[in-house]
Amino acid sequence: MTNHHRNPLSLLTPTMHKVLERMHRVQKIPMHAMTPQQARQAYAGAADVLEIPAQARDRVEDFTVMARDGFAIPVRLYAPTGSNLPVLVYFHGGGFTIGSIATHDVLCRRLSCLAHCAVLSVDYRLAPEHKFPTAQDDAWDVLRWASTAGAERGLDSSRIAVGGDSAGGTLAAVCAIQARDEQVPLVLQLLFYPGTAGHQDTPSHQRFAKGFVLEEPHITYFFELYIRGPQDRDDWRFAPLDGRTPDGYEADLSGVAPAWLGLAECDPLVDEGVAYADRLRMAGVPVDMEIYKGVVHEFIKMGRALPEAAQAHADAARALRSAFGL
Repeated sequence: MTNHHRNPLSLLTPTMHKVLERMHRVQKIPMHAMTPQQARQAYAGAADVLEIPAQARDRVEDFTVMARDGFAIPVRLYAPTGSNLPVLVYFHGGGFTIGSIATHDVLCRRLSCLAHCAVLSVDYRLAPEHKFPTAQDDAWDVLRWASTAGAERGLDSSRIAVGGDSAGGTLAAVCAIQARDEQVPLVLQLLFYPGTAGHQDTPSHQRFAKGFVLEEPHITYFFELYIRGPQDRDDWRFAPLDGRTPDGYEADLSGVAPAWLGLAECDPLVDEGVAYADRLRMAGVPVDMEIYKGVVHEFIKMGRALPEAAQAHADAARALRSAFGL
């Protein structure tokens, strides 16, 4: 899958190259050398630097959804006027450790505008305060709420999609499997460069290990904060591509919702994204996959600088509108 140029930096678009050079100039301390709190602050501070301006929505509502253990999960609903709205339940990226509703506010507004749907953004609990599988449990509890009680907020429980970027893509992919098991109907799983593998051992993890925003030490840092021990890396709820169920089998992907995947060519996670698309197809699941050339992980949040971000937003919105029958 990966293009084998001698120097992977030569794959980058000229604009992407310039953005990375600027980022390297301003970054004082690598994220993996920070405390989780410092990393959250650094990520939040930089979240909107390359984003497009925030778009207004008719309804923006903050409320909470009750988790199975009684925790009140903060969520934010972005919606046009009207009732019986199709909804994308969205999980932000950040390695299960950083990120929030706020860091993905612009993106969620954009998807709601372009797809003419509601978006429900989820502030699932983060590591290391909350280890695996808390984030996944919170994600599922909000999705289940949308399917059983979303009507009280004007949502159409028969038109629910699930989505996320990076670690949020992991949460969305696993929710799609759980939804199949629990007979919660989903029309789409929308996955921006999802993490799907339990171990960082694909060629793209080596090829793009340093200098492409998401670096190998970051991934290890986030994962080690999130998992309880090495065995969690082989749990299908952490690694839907190659993790195992309690009885030792790979996750069965047959009958899960159709998938749209948007991958970045110059991303350590690109190979496992392609592999997950292949596994879905082998299971008979309709898959639409786009690989955006010359860009890196996180590119969908760089719309002010990168035309590929706007293209990915438009492509994702088209997939949503089609799945929702709009």
